[in-house]
Parts: sequence; C-alpha cells; structure tokens
Amino acid sequence: MPLFYQHNINESTKLAIWHITEDEDFFLLRVPLKRDVSHAQKRLQHLAGRYLLTELFPDFPLEEIMIADTRKPYLEYEQYHFSISHFGKYAAAIVSSTNRVGVDVEKTSPAIEKIRNKFLSPHESEIAFEGIEKSGHRLRQLTLLWSAKESIFKWYSLGNVNFKDHIRWTDPYFIRTGDLGELCFEFRKEGSILLSVYYKLFDDLVLTFVFT
Repeated sequence: MPLFYQHNINESTKLAIWHITEDEDFFLLRVPLKRDVSHAQKRLQHLAGRYLLTELFPDFPLEEIMIADTRKPYLEYEQYHFSISHFGKYAAAIVSSTNRVGVDVEKTSPAIEKIRNKFLSPHESEIAFEGIEKSGHRLRQLTLLWSAKESIFKWYSLGNVNFKDHIRWTDPYFIRTGDLGELCFEFRKEGSILLSVYYKLFDDLVLTFVFT
C-alpha cells in the first residue's frame, strides 16, 4: 500500500500523501465515481484523492461530497473539513473535524519561473532569493511559496483571490518547527488574518498545508 507520508496533526486533523501505483479498479472498490472525468490520469488522481480521505478517517462520507461553484469539494453539513491536491503520481489530502484546512502538493519545475511575477511581489522575491545562488534551490523556493499560497487559496475556498495582493509572505518569513518548516503569511482578502503554512520537502516534491 503506497502511503507515501502521513502526519497526524492532532486528534481531529490528519493529512497524508499517496503515491499512485494502482489502477482504477483498486480505488473503485471504495470510491464512487460521481462525475465524468474523461482524462485517464485526472480520473485516477480524482479517485486516489478521495480514497485517501477514507484512509485518514474511515467514516468519511464520500457519497455526500458536493462541489461548490468555486469547484471546491465540500460536505453540506461539514462533518469534516477537507482539501485535496494532486500532482502527477501523487495525491495529498488533509481532513479535520474541527478546523478549516487547505493542502497542496507540487514538484519543482523550471516552469515556475514563468509565473513568478504573478504570485510574488518584488519584496517577496527579494526575500525569497536572499543568499540563494544555485538554480535548483531557487526553483524549490519558488515552488514552496507558490504551493503555500495555493494552500491558503484552498483554505479560503471562496475564490477571487489575487495571490500577489491578497496573500502576503510576511516577517519572520521562515520558522522551523521540528520535522516541519513554517511560513508566515498575511491574508488580506477580508481584513487581515495572520496564517501559518507548514511545509515538508521530499527530494523534488513539496507539501504545504494550513489549518485554523
């Protein structure tokens, strides 16, 4: 069973990454395929993400998942708050019975350079690259910040968020918390909310998550 990583944040909040090596039939034994996903890889990611929800909480009611206008999946009565992310052969999920959550998983790629100015302010870019000379480290740093802002976007869940204006990376920027790293942000969509985004790095894979 390719459970790549699991972290039990507290009694009510858990997250995990699944390395997808199975075919669809494996996931369909547990997961109802409610919507038409024509692309084979996307369908497999869809199934793996929902399968992972039940790995974290076996009583998770998959059949009650609804899709909001913002395309966010949710449960009408909020027995659980949850977020799912996919990248290639990986699916990540975070589930909580008490906290709003967001998760994102990414792989570092040179393509991130092309959109840097769309999600980072000049000040954020200056802080991000301070002391970084190697291109591989630069790409990872960009991917980490992009992923962190994606996690906040999913946590917010209502859409219409400008990553550069509404999500600001702020002092003290980086904090180490044992096995995890922590990034500090200010969410400025509706007033000002200070958020911690936690992260873990696996070779070229980046995991970020937020819970409040």
